Amino acid sequence: MRRIWLPFFLIYILAAVTACKKKEEAVFYESSRKGMAEAPVKEVPKDALATQQAFTALAKTVTPSVVNISTISKKKMVRPFFEFSPFSEDFFGSPQYRRDQSLGSGFIINRQGYIITNEHVVRDAETIKVKLSNEDVYEGKVVGTDAKTDIAVIKINAKEDLPFAVMGDSDKLEVGQWAIAIGNPFGLDRTFTVGVVSATGRSNMGIETYEDFIQTDASINPGNSGGPLLNVHGEVIGINTAVVAAGQGIGFAIPINMAKKVVSQLVGKGQVNRGWLGVSIQQVTPDIAQSFGQKKPRGALVSEVIAGGGAAQAGIRQGDIILRFDGAEVRDVRHLQRLVADVTAGKKIEVVVFRDGKELPLTVTVGSAESAAARKPRPAEQGGAPADTSWVGLSVDELPADLRKRGVSGVMVRDVEEGSIAGDGGIQRGDIIVSVNQRKVSNLDEFARQMKEAGQRGSVAFLVRRGGASIYFAFRIK
Repeated sequence: MRRIWLPFFLIYILAAVTACKKKEEAVFYESSRKGMAEAPVKEVPKDALATQQAFTALAKTVTPSVVNISTISKKKMVRPFFEFSPFSEDFFGSPQYRRDQSLGSGFIINRQGYIITNEHVVRDAETIKVKLSNEDVYEGKVVGTDAKTDIAVIKINAKEDLPFAVMGDSDKLEVGQWAIAIGNPFGLDRTFTVGVVSATGRSNMGIETYEDFIQTDASINPGNSGGPLLNVHGEVIGINTAVVAAGQGIGFAIPINMAKKVVSQLVGKGQVNRGWLGVSIQQVTPDIAQSFGQKKPRGALVSEVIAGGGAAQAGIRQGDIILRFDGAEVRDVRHLQRLVADVTAGKKIEVVVFRDGKELPLTVTVGSAESAAARKPRPAEQGGAPADTSWVGLSVDELPADLRKRGVSGVMVRDVEEGSIAGDGGIQRGDIIVSVNQRKVSNLDEFARQMKEAGQRGSVAFLVRRGGASIYFAFRIK
C-alpha cells in the first residue's frame, strides 16, 4: 500500500514545484479599436483629429523632398602662439591639415536636382554627399553660395524622378501660424517638429549681413541647418538656419521670399549681384529724431554720401533721413540695406527723404555693390549735425593748421568730461565736429553761435568726423 501511495506523492510535489517556477506573462491593454478594450479617451475633438491628420499627411508628402547633407572639409591646423611666426615651418615642417566632417539638411526644389541649403553647411567642403529619403546617396556639386545671406545651392544628378518641395509666400506670414521644421538634427534623419511662428522680421542678430529672420519655437538643433520650415499647407516658408544657444524654443529661419531672389541669381550666374546706393547710414534714435524735427524716429539717417554714387548724383545730402525707398516705408538701417540690395543695378528708384522738416522726393539710379566695392569712400559734401560745449561736457578748439590746409572744416574736441552727456553719449577726444543741428561750423565762433541756439531749443545734434567715418550724435540738454 505504501509503495502505491509514494509515486502519487512524488508527482504532487513535482507539480507544485513546477507551478512555483512558472514565469508571468506580460499583459497589454489594447484600444477598443482593436477589439480588446475601450480607448481611455472616448471622444477626441474633431479639430484635434483634423490637425493630427494634417500633420501626418504633411510629413508623408513633404519629407521625401528633404535630404541629408554630409560634407568633408580640409582645414589648416593652427598651432597656438606660432601661427604668425616666420619660423613656424622650421620647427613643425610644412603646414598640417585636418579633415572635418559635418552634417546638415537641405531640400530639393525641382526635378533637375537643385537643392537649397545653408552656405555654412557646405563651406570649404571638399566632398558633399547627399542622401535621399529612399537611402540613395549622390555626390553633390556646389552651384553657388552667398555668405551674406547664408544661402547655397547644390546639385545632384539623379537617375530617378526626384520629389521636390513647393515654395510658399513668406511675406504673408503672421505670428501664431503653425510652423513645421524638417531636418536631420544630430544626424537623426528627417526629424519632424511642430511649433508656431513666434515673430517675423528679426534683424540685428549678428548672424548674417542681411537679416530678416522668421523666429519659431519649432525645435531646431545642429543638423537642422538648411532644412525647410513649412506652413500647414506643406509649403516652404523659410530655411532653418540658427538657434539661440542660451535658450530653448528660439530658432531662426531665412524667409523663402528672400531666398528665392538669391537662389535665382546663384542658379543663373553662380553669384549674387546687389544694388548699391552710395551712402553710409545710421539708426535714427529718439534724440536724433527730435533734433531733426521728427515727431518720432523714422527711416535711416545718411551720415555720409559717397562721391560719384547714385545718391550723390540724385541730390541726397548728408543729414537727410531716408523715409521711403521704392514705395516701401524704411523701418530701420537693416531694412534699407535689404531694400537696396534687392534692386537690380541700373534701375531708377524713387526715394523720399526728410530734410529741413519737409519730405522731398528724389529719383536715384541704383549702382552695383560689386563695382562699388573697390571705391574709396569719401564725403561728397558736408552738412549735418554733431556735439558740444560746456553744458554737455565738452571743450573744443580750432582745427590744427595742417587739417585746415587739407580742406577739413569744423572744430576739434579737446576734452570730454567723464560722466557728462557727451561723454556718456559716445563723443571722444579728437573728434571733429563738422556741424551743429544741420548747420556747418568752421570755427569756434560759428560753433558757439549754433550751440546757443541749440540751448534754446533744448537739444543738439552733431555730425562728427572720426577717422574716415561720419557719425551723428544727438542729445537733449535740458
